[in-house]
Order: sequence, then C-alpha cells, then structure tokens
Amino acid sequence: MAKKIADQLVDMLFENGVKRIYAVAGDSLNELNDAVRRNGKIKWIHVRHEEAGAYAAAAEAELEGLACCAGSCGPGHVHLINGLYDAHRSGVPVIAIASTIDTSEFGTDYFQSTNTIRLFDDCSGYNQIATTATQAPRMLQAAIQHALHVKGVAVFGLPGDVAALDAVESPSAMHNYRTEVVMRPTDADLVQVAHLLNSGTKVAIYCGIGAAQAHQQVIALAALLKAPVGYSFRGKMGIQYDNPYEVGMTGLLGLPSAYHSMHEADVVLLLGTDFPYTPFMPVKNKIIQIDEKPERLGRRAKLAMGLCGKINDSLVALLPLINEKVDDSFLRAQLSLYDTVKRHLHTYVEDEGGTNAISPEFVAASINNLASDDAIFTVDTGMCCVWGARYIQATGKRRLLGSFNHGSMANAMPMAIGASLTYPGRQVIAFCGDGGLSMLLGDLATIQQYRLPIKVIVFNNRALGMVKLEMEVQGLPDNETDMVNPDFALVAQAMGFKGITVRQPADLNKALTEAFAEEGPVLIDVFTNPASLAMPPKVEWDQVKGYTLAMSKLMLGGRMDEVLDTVKANYKHLSEIV
Repeated sequence: MAKKIADQLVDMLFENGVKRIYAVAGDSLNELNDAVRRNGKIKWIHVRHEEAGAYAAAAEAELEGLACCAGSCGPGHVHLINGLYDAHRSGVPVIAIASTIDTSEFGTDYFQSTNTIRLFDDCSGYNQIATTATQAPRMLQAAIQHALHVKGVAVFGLPGDVAALDAVESPSAMHNYRTEVVMRPTDADLVQVAHLLNSGTKVAIYCGIGAAQAHQQVIALAALLKAPVGYSFRGKMGIQYDNPYEVGMTGLLGLPSAYHSMHEADVVLLLGTDFPYTPFMPVKNKIIQIDEKPERLGRRAKLAMGLCGKINDSLVALLPLINEKVDDSFLRAQLSLYDTVKRHLHTYVEDEGGTNAISPEFVAASINNLASDDAIFTVDTGMCCVWGARYIQATGKRRLLGSFNHGSMANAMPMAIGASLTYPGRQVIAFCGDGGLSMLLGDLATIQQYRLPIKVIVFNNRALGMVKLEMEVQGLPDNETDMVNPDFALVAQAMGFKGITVRQPADLNKALTEAFAEEGPVLIDVFTNPASLAMPPKVEWDQVKGYTLAMSKLMLGGRMDEVLDTVKANYKHLSEIV
C-alpha cells in the first residue's frame, strides 16, 4: 500500500520530536487519526474540547520546545482559537493542524466550512493550507521551522481529501534545522550600557522570561552593581531562587518592594521582559532594555538605550565592563523593605480563615510547603494568579505555567494535562478557580482517561473574584459575578477519580497530604473566603475612591453583611491604603 500524505506528515512530526497530538477525532481528521494509529510512535490524546487541547499543547511546548494540536473542520477550528491565541502570545512553538473540507467544496458554503487563513491569521506566525500532494510536506516543514524559530503558532491547513492522497517526494529539505546562535549587542553599545550602569548610584534590575536562562549572570551583575532584582510572573521561577538580591514582582499581582526599587533607582535595566503595564513603569529615571526581539524595545517605557540580544549572551559580554560598586545602601534599603513586605504577607497565612471561608493565602502557602521541589504548577487567570504569584516559591527545579499574556480563564486544568503527559514522573498541581474549572469541566474526563496524577486544587470562592474586584475599584457594585457551583468533589468522583471537599482550615493540610500521596488524580475543592482581596503594589487614589463608592452602594442596596465581611477579611490591606 502506497504511503498517504497523512502518513508522510505523521512521520515528519515524529522526526521533529512531536510525541502527541491533542485533538477531538472526527470527519476531516480521520485520515490523520488513522495514520497516527498505524505509525504507533505518536499518541493521539482525546481531549473533550479543542480549546483544552490547544492549552495542553501550549504547556508541552513551553516545557519541551514543540507540540501539536488539531481541530477538524468548522467548529473544531473555532474551538482551537483561544488556546492558540494564548500559545502565540506566549511565544511557544505549537503546530496546529486545521483539517478542513475537501478541496472540491471550497467556495461553495459547504457544511462546516471555514476560511482557515482569515480565521487563524491573528494568532499565528505561519498560516497556510495545502491543496496538492506536493505542497503538503513542504508546508508542514515550513510550519515547523516558523514555530521553532519565530517562536509561536504555525497553522497547517489540511483538507481531508489531500490527507488521503498518495505521498510524493518533496524537492526541498524535510529536515528542520534547530540552530543556536550567539546574539548580543555590539561592543560599542555594551560600552555605553556599562557607562550608564557604572555611573548610576542606584541601579535596579527587572527580569522577564527572556532572562530565565541567565540566572547566574543576573546574580553576578546584581552583585557588582549592588542592585535589587525584580521579575515578572513568567520570569519568577528562573530568577527568584538562590538569589540574595531579589525583591519580588511588580504589576497587578506583585509587591510594593519591586515597584519601589524600580521607581527609586537612577537607572533601571530591563532584561528579557515585555512587561505590559505602563502605569507600573518608572518615568523619571534612565531605562535600558535588552530583548531578543527588537520590536519590543521601548513599547512599554521611554528608553535611554534599547538593545537586541539574548540575555545570557549579552550579560556574558557585559559583565567584564562593569565596575563593582562599594556603596550598597540602596540595595540594603530595598531588601529591608522586601523583608517587611514578606512579613506582612505571612500575616495572611497565619489568619487561616473560618468555616467555608478559608484564607486563599493560607491555601496557597500550604500547597507551596507540601509540594515537591520539582513540581509543575499551573494557575488560572484571576485570583489564582495572585495567590500563585505571591506564595509559590521557586527552587530552581519548579516550573509555573499560566495564561500570562492572553489572560484567559480556564487554562490551568488543560495546561496541567499537557504538563503531566510531558513529565509523567513529576508532580503537577493546578490552581483552578471555580469559574475557570467550570468553563472546561468536561476535560476532567481526559485526566481520568489517561490516569494523569494531576492534583486539581479548586479555589472555590463562589464568585468571579477578580471581576468582582475590578467592578468595585471602578465604583460599581458587583453584579452577576456569583457562582452557583456543583459539588466539584462529587463531579471528580463521577469522572472516576478521587474528590475531597475542604470546608475547615484545620482539615486543609491533611487533605493536601492525602492528595499528594495518591498515585492517581485528585481534586480538592477548597471553600475559600469570597471576601479576600488582592491589592496591587501601587494603589491609585481613584481606585480607593471607587472602592469606597462601591461599598457605599452595596450598603445602600442592603448588602451590609458583604461589606462587613470584606472589611474583616481585608483589614490589613485596607489599613495600607487609607
């Protein structure tokens, strides 16, 4: 039997390191599905929703370097979109196979037809559809090259009839070249950078995910400059551990110490970060930015210098040009403030909460203490991100995944699927909001089907917590943010695996210990305090006024109990901003 295009494509995927295709089987994907079966070297992962498959692929790609998901014609394409947006904005290499209707039906408004080029254009760096046997392997090769080297999503459109054609030999290379290059600014530019850093009396460093592989170089630079080191959420796992100069995160999820160090410094060095929130960026000091992607330079702040380079390569060349500073008073002041902030954060851990109102800070800190040193954490967008940002501590081996650029709900559980399949021997813990988990609840069945030992922690505050806070700081009483949830532990049991409900703070550690000792998947439904807030490091007066106005409206509307609960749960925060 002649090799089909589908067989040729599966061979190419396998040869390029793809181990799994996350997809829902069906119609235009049938030839590819059967080729995977015949090949036997790639596993078809039957997710319940293509969005979950795209998230799982994004997690695998971030952990391992290349992953694949697929969607069949029409709705399967549309379901992929949100997860692909997340992968593309995160810069992780994902191949999305968009199988579609037969070529003979193009342009006839056929059943389940979509225009894949228009549909995927904004969430991919490569987006083409093959209509001949000669095109198919060349296009897949180009898609893989784009995904790996442009770092993002590459969409390969595959009509069902093309997948069934006999394969033909490609005239171009089928091997994909994974090249490593040295990329750094010129010597002349580095001399200028060194001059600015050497002449600054107070220097601060802020790192993103692009600096994660330059951990030792960042510490060496901070030691010479006597500089505090802040970081983004994505950069935390690579920068925080074994770092005597770290002062935490800034931004909506961050801490006052990092915000303060950046604003008090004379010179700020941004390394591998595309931090999005300009209100948290300083404006009165000199800012130097180094990034691998030059199009990012200066789009978040005004720069004294903007340079292109990989952070590791750039710092290796920069370090010999730096003079060691003697005065460390600025660094000591920032570290002292950070110690104060950390002690303040711990007061929330000490306040464990009450019945059906367990402090989420206590939950996150308890998980951090009990989790393994090489655990992989996934966090839902919203309040789960806050608790993860503030209480999960880096070890140098842990990894943390989330929808940090796209900011979508429901990412934690499907990302945990991808992480667990990628590293089956490692502990995977998903911080799920009740709203996020509800959105893709069906893929708990995927966890059970493949017996993935994921620990799903539900921060069940019976509300869309971050949305509620957003409304209140705008001066609006929250409306339709409450959640009427199922019994999540019973849902897990219905899916076939263990579910535990925790309503009392005293029961939390026992439940976590039991869950982490379990070989299979476990869902822990923790009833957290819906009144717990998460204040950013910089609180605007308009936010204070808006929050006060919202509380007044709630009282006038007869919701006095909610106001009192909020004040009691957050008196430490409120005392900071009054």
